[in-house]
Amino acid sequence: MKATIYDVAREAGVSIAAVSQVINGKGKISEERRNEIFSVMERLNYRPSLIAAALTGKSTYTLGLLVPDISNPFFAEIAHAVEDQAHQRGYSLAICSTHNDDERIERYLSLLQQKSVDGLIIGTGMDNVELLGPLIEKSVPIISIARETLSPHVLPVLVGDFAGGCMAAKHLIQLGHTRLAVIAESLKVSSSRERIRGFRQTLEAEGLNVPDAWVLAGGSDLLHEGKRNAMTLLQQTVRPTALFCCNDLLAIGALQAAKELGFRVPEDLSIVGFDNTILASVTDPPMTTVAQPIAEMGKLAVNLLIEELTKEGKSTIVQRTVIEPELVVRKSTGTIS
Repeated sequence: MKATIYDVAREAGVSIAAVSQVINGKGKISEERRNEIFSVMERLNYRPSLIAAALTGKSTYTLGLLVPDISNPFFAEIAHAVEDQAHQRGYSLAICSTHNDDERIERYLSLLQQKSVDGLIIGTGMDNVELLGPLIEKSVPIISIARETLSPHVLPVLVGDFAGGCMAAKHLIQLGHTRLAVIAESLKVSSSRERIRGFRQTLEAEGLNVPDAWVLAGGSDLLHEGKRNAMTLLQQTVRPTALFCCNDLLAIGALQAAKELGFRVPEDLSIVGFDNTILASVTDPPMTTVAQPIAEMGKLAVNLLIEELTKEGKSTIVQRTVIEPELVVRKSTGTIS
């Protein structure tokens, strides 16, 4: 027999009103007590009717997450972090993989609106932020994760991309490299632009520069693009001795190109990635990379959304949240032999 709110209240030793308050994020109930009630709901497999909740304007305890490509290890780890925190807070998560395509984004946003999601996290690029209009009009809180947004209604939780680019440049300069190149994804992506800007500005402060011809970007198949662009750079008469790749998949593609061309890493070529996904630690050699605190960003994004959903009165989100990156040095970088 399907569990009811009465069963939850009896099992948890609280009133029906208390269970209702927890379900709707209301009342002055301690976090510990809320978690106990959520645990009972989980154990009894009790789920409030989402259809009824949507029709009455109540919370559906569902969040939406848009990512460009769930097969990308970085966004897979983002999705895991967001889902894990949402689950701990009593929410379900609807994950949509958009391929950075506005037509697909529009369809998913329409679907999420029909499902009356309580909040939305955006990890995908969007050329047309007006697509968010219907959700914004309904006061659905929206947070972007790992990227900036052009809409003042969407507040970002992201890593310091400019600072990460600076870290990569300083590391390679300290190793004695003077011929450096950059491989990036689309320059429409704000994180790529900021990482490149930090990298180039740090080099310029030391009297070095990256020729425009040595900044290669574009393409959606990141592994393939990393390999293809690295092939282009490494087969030139005068070639770079170090590559800064704006994410780990690009860096792994560059590593494949170097091996196929007979270059030793790091003796002949140093490679730095960005993200510190699980793949960075299992390449041969393991990849030096700028780490994004993925779990921390996912947890923070969910908590900020729920804080908005349970607030009373004025919005509690007042500014963008930027978390500092960290350089993780492994064996893909070194001095030129």
